[in-house]
This record gives sequence, C-alpha cells and structure tokens, in this order.
Amino acid sequence: MPPTASPLQERREPRALTGWPGQAYDAADIYGQRMQGWMPPLFSADTERSPYRNRIVSRVRDLVRNDGWASGAVTRVLDNAVGVMLRPVSKPDYRYLAHLSGNSAFDAQWAHEFARAVDSYWRAWADDPGRYNDAERMLTFAQQMHLGFRHLVVDGDALAYLPWLEENIGLGRARYATALQIIDPDRLSNPQNQYDLKNMRNGVEITDAGVPIAYHIRRAHQADWYNMSETVIWDRIDRETSWGRPQIVHFFEHHRGGQHIGGTGMLTPVLQRLKMLIKYDGTELDAAIVNAIFGAYIESPYDHDMTAEAMEGGDNSLGAYQEGRAAFHEQRNISLQGSRLPILFPGEKVNTVSAARPAGNFREFERAVLNNVASGAGMAPMQVSNDWSDVNYSSARGALLEAWKTLKRRRDDFSIGFASPIRIAVLEEIMEADDLPLPRNAPPFLAARHAYARCRWLGPGRGWIDPVAEREGAILGMQGGISTLEDECAESEGRDWEETLDQREVEQKAFDDRGLEQPEWLGSRNQYPGYIPPKEDA
Repeated sequence: MPPTASPLQERREPRALTGWPGQAYDAADIYGQRMQGWMPPLFSADTERSPYRNRIVSRVRDLVRNDGWASGAVTRVLDNAVGVMLRPVSKPDYRYLAHLSGNSAFDAQWAHEFARAVDSYWRAWADDPGRYNDAERMLTFAQQMHLGFRHLVVDGDALAYLPWLEENIGLGRARYATALQIIDPDRLSNPQNQYDLKNMRNGVEITDAGVPIAYHIRRAHQADWYNMSETVIWDRIDRETSWGRPQIVHFFEHHRGGQHIGGTGMLTPVLQRLKMLIKYDGTELDAAIVNAIFGAYIESPYDHDMTAEAMEGGDNSLGAYQEGRAAFHEQRNISLQGSRLPILFPGEKVNTVSAARPAGNFREFERAVLNNVASGAGMAPMQVSNDWSDVNYSSARGALLEAWKTLKRRRDDFSIGFASPIRIAVLEEIMEADDLPLPRNAPPFLAARHAYARCRWLGPGRGWIDPVAEREGAILGMQGGISTLEDECAESEGRDWEETLDQREVEQKAFDDRGLEQPEWLGSRNQYPGYIPPKEDA
C-alpha cells in the first residue's frame, strides 16, 4: 500500500505572493531564489560610511578624472547649480527687527537702503581683485563656492575654514580680516588615524547628544609627499567661537539621522554601472580598431606549430612547403592602379574580416546605462549623454524642468548649509567696521544676526528652450499676479531684478540724451526725474 502522509505534517504552501510560509512580506524572504543570499548589514549612518569612505571617494575621483561621462555629469551639475557667479541679495527681516526694537523705522524702505549698502560691502570682500577673501589668495568667493560644491558632488563633503587674518589689512590690500579657505575633505580625519569612537567620527568631534563641536584637520594631505612632516600633525579647531562666529563650516547631504559625515558623492550609487560601461566601450573600440586594421588574411593548410613538429620528427616536407610559400610571396607584388592583386601559393585562400562592430545592441545598452546614471544623479538623460538627436521640445522641457527641481534644491541646500554661515561671519565684521544705515535702538548684530543676514542666493538661471513662448508666458504670469519680476529674473536669468531696472533706466536715458526714438522693447516712457524731452525739428 502506498505510504500515507502523517496527520502531523502540514502541506507547506506560500501564504504571501512568493514568500516563505509564515512571512507577511516578500521582502523578508531568505529562502527563495530571488532573495536568497541578500543579507545586507544594518549599520548606523556613520558606520556604513566611515570605514569605506576613502575607497569610495578614490574610485569616484578616478572616474571623474578619466571618464568623459562622469566628468561631463559633474560639470553639468556644477554649471547649472552654482556656476561661478553665486552671490547673495540681502533681504533683511525688517518686521522682526521692528518688533524686537520697538522702532517702526525698520520698514521696507530701510530694508532696501540697508540691503544696497550691505551688498556693496559684500562685493568689496567677495570680488576683491587681490583675492584677500581667499586665505590662499587665488579665487573669488563665487569660485570658492564652485570648488566647495565640486567637493560636495564628488566627495560627498564640503569643508571650509574661516581664519582671522588681521595682517592682511592695509592700504591697497585687504579691507577685512575675515578670510575663507576651502579644505580638502580628505584632511578631516581622526588624529593618528585612530578608529571612530563615541565622541569622534572621522575627524568630527561630537557631544553625547551628537552635536559637532570641533573638527580635527591634518596640516597636510596624507599623500602630500612634499610635506610629509605635516601629514602626522592634526589641528583641533572649534566649530565656532564662544559668541557663535563660525570657524569651520562642514556641509553634506543628510540621508539619515545621526549622520556626521558625507563620504558618498553624487555618482556613488551608479559607480559600478559607469565602470562596466567604460569596460564595454573600451572592448568595442578595441574590436573596431582590430577589424579596421586587419581587413583580410591568407589561410594555408599548415600552421607554424605543425611545421615545427614535423621538422623535429625528421619530416622536411612541411618545412619546405612553408619556405616555398615565403619565397613565392617575396617575389610577387602585382597591383592594378594601386590595388594589389594577390596570386596565391597552391593550398592558400583569402578570407575577409567582417567588421561587425560595434555590436548591434551597443547603442541601446549604452543609452540604458546612461539613463540609469542620469536618474541616480538627478539629471535629464540628455544632460549626461549630450545627445539631443531624439528629443523634441515637449520632452526636453519636461525632462529639464524635473532636473531643474533637483538642481535648484541642491543649490538652495548648499547655500543654506555652506554659503550662508560664511556670509554671517563676513557680515559680522562688516557691521563692526563700516557705517551702515541703522535707526536708533537697532539691536546688535549678535542679538539678531539671522534678521540682518537674511538673503536670497542667486546662481545660474534656468534658461530658455523656446525664448519667445517662454518669455511670453513669464509676462502673462507677472500680469496675472502669479509671478513677479524678481522671480522671473532670478529663476530664468539668474539676475537681480533691481540691477535689471537700473540698467533699463540707463538705456532709456541714453536714447533720450541722443534724441533717439525709444524702441518698443524699452517699454513705457516713464522717464527719470528732471527729464526734458528733445526738441522737435522745425
């Protein structure tokens, strides 16, 4: 009789879609073929980054140095997010200052005058032709922000030091003692390369509550062979002074709570695919070159190994055959109008090489990988590939608008976390050193620095795909009250609206001074005060 199943044995059937019995989620399956062996570690935010930070960063840098796709992606993000013209436009919170001081003189008119004065002093520091804003005296402030943002995108961290350099102040030299130095994040590390501890995370010293209070910076990069004595010395620099002035500014994208370092740049999630694409590109190129060089070959019935074996065995017939072939071809060089006509030795035949390169699916494979890279980097696919051949206006505008959201978020995030603390330190000195328009009972800077330092950061504009249609849409938005001139100038052109109006006033006056009829693009003829219309010819 056939054996019967024991009543204690239950028929094991999946209770979820594909998971093992007893599991409510397929994602928890550890026995199925799809999920078996997939057991990633559950690390803290710092533990999953610190031990592998140097390995990841060095690989990303190698790609950016040597791969056109990676280098182009980084360049595109830098150019669209910050460029080299990142600058603040002051927007002091006059309402807060009025409530704090009880002085109604803190109004919109005062805010306008204060902003113009502060911005002019800021430009004197940020665009100093002597580059005294830079502790190394090489870059303007906007160029330093470009460098800091590049470190953020590639390395995952942006790090800066704000030294006080009074020795730079003098006639024809610096106006302010505040300077800025961009630091290579590699130099942020634990003293003597010790392991991370409870209050030390990859050079960031934290309190028990997780607040960064100090940073340990190597005096020289660990691979700076020309300055080896400094590579084993660390300086401990407080995050800020006792009154809150920033000394070290450290910024990175926060992906988890309790995270104190970045260490993973924009290309980290797609690093493996980019490396595979490089190998595939190289293999296809090598094969194409070989096919281009070797167009045809002659096949004989015997190869050199067979000839050598025959000669070792005392049989000279194969050796004589090969020698005869060589002598035959040495004397034959017949051509017809530059094209050689092969006359073959008995037993030989001509074969051609089929140049089937690149492979038929090469373009689609490359496109799929680059789409993955673009998605991971928060960019439009055509921005990475720089291939606009299959793009129409609607698809391009939709893709670029989505990419612009990410680029603008990155710029705003970087401005808030990195550029604004630097500006606060500079503005503190400007408030002390220069005569700014302040009404009576004005609160000191330290009592309301967030109100005095409030600003809007301007970077590269979004630009236009169809300038006519999109500018008409911008005008309709302003006329309908859903947009302003400030918004349109900042978003589309990356310009300050007041500077735009000032320039229009200058151009209107130039036409009037010359007695020229103003073109329609100058708008209405609301002239500057004291305008006298030109005399008409008799």
